[in-house]
Parts: sequence; structure tokens; C-alpha cells
Amino acid sequence: MSADPPGGLRNTLYRSQTRSARRMTPARRLLYALAVPLGLGLIRLWWRSARSVRVLGAEHLHAALARAPSLIPCYWHQHQLYCGKYLLAQRPLGLAPGWLISPSVDGELGAMLVRRVGGAVIRGSSTHTGARALRDYYQALVKEQVSPVITPDGPRGPRFQFKPGALLLSQMSGRPILPMAYAASRAWRIKWDKFVIPWPFARIVIAIGEPYYVPRVTDPALLERLQGELAARLHALYRQARAAL
Repeated sequence: MSADPPGGLRNTLYRSQTRSARRMTPARRLLYALAVPLGLGLIRLWWRSARSVRVLGAEHLHAALARAPSLIPCYWHQHQLYCGKYLLAQRPLGLAPGWLISPSVDGELGAMLVRRVGGAVIRGSSTHTGARALRDYYQALVKEQVSPVITPDGPRGPRFQFKPGALLLSQMSGRPILPMAYAASRAWRIKWDKFVIPWPFARIVIAIGEPYYVPRVTDPALLERLQGELAARLHALYRQARAAL
């Protein structure tokens, strides 16, 4: 794990402390080395299968990058597949997207995939190491100029519940939240979390909202109101993308 490519994030704490007793054995390392190219091939094949991809609001990303070299992309966990693809494609503009990956041995598979597609990896768990993860998000955002993606409902849900992590990070750093959503003309939705997987040859529309700057000083009541406001924005962007199909 010490051979991260440029943009990879150092994090010795998460390399040495995990909740699992499982270790990276030679057999597991070989299995992952075989699984990553296969998984990467499937993902890229799915990306290329889209009949058309239209982007609404790309100027909002450009406006945010004109003010600061990094930002906080934010979309529901269910919209990872094509919002993530779009962010990776913006690297020529100077955007360096990054993802939080579990520090567990199982998380290494996801970390390898993210590195292979050109994303930065932040090792941590928003569920079990939330304060440390927030600290490392901040370092990535401000010191490493990485734009850490936050899915505010997380992979474990509750679905469409906007947790405060993105707001706190924006407040601490002064960097904006960039809300995003996408819609597909035809898609499967994985039953347990409604993760959106477009059918082959579906049409895709990605909608990007205006950069959202969080006030430096907030009280709990205001924070709760902002959570509701950002959740409403993400839902509105999805409706916008859906209407444009």
C-alpha cells in the first residue's frame, strides 16, 4: 500500500488500525490482483455502453474550481456509478476526486479499483472512525488539493437521509459542496439500497447544482435546516436530470 500513485493519500493510522482481525495474506493479494482487472473491465464496459451522456450545469463545477483548487462533490450513494465517472473525467481541469474506502482488508479491493481508475484513496470508515475520517477528509481537501466525494446517506443508509459530514467539512475548510445527481432512461435498482445501474445503451443525464458554501458559524438548529436544504437540492437535481432525458 505504500506505492500509491500521485494523488494517493498517505494514512498510516488506518493501515495499522482496523476493526477486523483479517490480514492481507499472499493468497488474498493474488485474488485481488486477479479480481481488480476483471472488475475494472466490467465497470468500463458499463460506462461505454451508455447511448448518450448529457451534462447539465457543468459551469457550476468550473465556477467552483475558479475560486479554489478543490471542492466537496456530494451526491446520494445510489448515484455513484455515473457521477463518479464524470468527476474522474474532469481531471484535465485540475479536479482530483477522492473516495473514502474502508481500512479493512476487504476495503483494499475497492482501494485498488479507485487507484486504477485514477482516483485518490482516503482510508477510513465514516461509520466507525467518523471523527478521524473527517480529519483526513480535511487534510485531503485543503493540504492535498483532493476533492473528496461524500455520499451523505452512505452505503448503509438510511437512504436519502442527509448526514452532516459534508456540511461540517465545508464549514471547516471554506470549500464549497457541489451537489450532483444523475438519471438513466432505463435502469436496474439494487433492492437493498436502490443503487442505480443503467441498462446497456440507456441514455444518461447528469445534473450539477450551484456550489454551496456553508457559513463558518452554525448552531444545531441551523445545521439541521441546512441538511434538509441540501437533501432537497439533491432531489431537485435528480428531477431535473430525469426531466431532461
